[in-house]
Amino acid sequence: MPIETIPYAETGYFSELICDYLAEKEALRPFYHRFPELSQFESQLLEKKKAFSVSSREILVAGLQRQYDNFQISETTRENIESLSKENTFTITTGHQLNLFTGPLYFLYKIFSVINLTEQLNKEFSHYHFVPVYWMASEDHDFDEINYFNFHGKKIVWDREDGGAVGDLSTEGLEKVLEIYKQELGGGEFADQLLTLFSEAYLKYNNLADATRHLGNELFKDHGLVIVDGNDVEFKKTFLPYAKRELEDQLSFRKVSETSSRLKSLGYQEQVSPREINLFYLKEKLRERIIEQDGHFHINNTNIDFNADQLIEELNSNPERFSPNALLRPLYQEALLPNLCYVGGGGELAYWLQLKDYFNEVQVPYPILLLRNSVMLISEKNIEKLKRLNVSISELFLPTLELENLHTHRLSEIEIDFNKQREFLKKQFEDMYETAKKTDASFLGAVAAQEKKQLNGLDKLEKRLLKAQRRKLADELERITAIQEVLFPGESLQERQMNFSEFYLHNGPGLLSLLKKELDALVNKFSIIRW
Repeated sequence: MPIETIPYAETGYFSELICDYLAEKEALRPFYHRFPELSQFESQLLEKKKAFSVSSREILVAGLQRQYDNFQISETTRENIESLSKENTFTITTGHQLNLFTGPLYFLYKIFSVINLTEQLNKEFSHYHFVPVYWMASEDHDFDEINYFNFHGKKIVWDREDGGAVGDLSTEGLEKVLEIYKQELGGGEFADQLLTLFSEAYLKYNNLADATRHLGNELFKDHGLVIVDGNDVEFKKTFLPYAKRELEDQLSFRKVSETSSRLKSLGYQEQVSPREINLFYLKEKLRERIIEQDGHFHINNTNIDFNADQLIEELNSNPERFSPNALLRPLYQEALLPNLCYVGGGGELAYWLQLKDYFNEVQVPYPILLLRNSVMLISEKNIEKLKRLNVSISELFLPTLELENLHTHRLSEIEIDFNKQREFLKKQFEDMYETAKKTDASFLGAVAAQEKKQLNGLDKLEKRLLKAQRRKLADELERITAIQEVLFPGESLQERQMNFSEFYLHNGPGLLSLLKKELDALVNKFSIIRW
């Protein structure tokens, strides 16, 4: 079990929308279907079973077998792929960008959330079978978001020209990244394992999608993870009817805009703004928006144009050239997979909550939405330091200045609280107000001004005293903030900044075993794990 769990709302790092969703606030109830509880999954799968055809399963299994054709996979993964042809098999899915060497730590937390949930479901509903799925965002084109990872505070970058879908990018040039990484790692058994993992993924495969599949397979094959690449011509054929409707009547723009307006009226921010057409046109080194202008369809930043008939003909002939954006990708995923639940981060769930009415309109079952596990890994050494300093782990989530002030109040031999003096001062002025009432209004105003001036003076004195005490306790406060900086690099959550290899370097495969053991997908709280 984690040594501590903290409600997401108390961390200060999660949006009001997500915290209200987890609290099951009534106002948000119309924006999702079923809440992520074990008791809800059987109803979800019965609904999905009615909507998902045998032919869809055949297309999915054939496509996955083709995608895995040149990969060595575990028997568990192979069996999971084959099981998807059966009507009693369903998926639990997460998606992630093709970040270099997994990118930030939370990639692992997403995958283990999915793996652990499927295991829970397989125990709870033994007459069904559940498969963990990682959907690679291979059609993304935001190369600058994925071309690096952080290691020991240094940004290790793959510097090359980009263009088109990132999954198609050649892995050329990654041997230079490996050399930089090797210098940073140093020596040791687990360093050698990391170098082997990197080189076998990025130097033996020709494109980023295949490299990422190998990496994910090596890290999670023992748990039967199935990796799906949506950038597939046969898979795109299943999406063709939805893409055609998108081009012809811009349904997603209308439905999502309506839902977004309702969310905004409740005080929530819009996560993703829908476009009139939420599809990209995709070719080699090209992924650009489709824009309608006066009945013609222009491919942004190119000289490619279609009239309406030509564009539909292009879609029917080459469905692989039409790529859903962030708002349509969920529909593509749910149309292709016998999926029950999507596991994602706060930002992802925020835009999923914009989609329910759209899903209803196109008659695709809307999945259960589960916030992935969020984790802080803390060493035994830092736990002991915090104990000696009398600081709780939860206090480290405070902004640095608040943390310093809290600890200063705790340690100061002088009471840094002028509330008693404020109350005494207010009492004195009560008598002056009574006297003022017997004179004129101008004197009453002068008394009020004098009271405010003296209370402000007390505030300033209190702040100066606090500042003086912080200087006096500077050494101890620096020890506390040094720990905070380690656990919250760049004043951000550790999971958003650090790469798994920093911890693997010391723990090896034990890191993966630890996360697998300690995480509960349905806990709905922030987990603190000792490593």
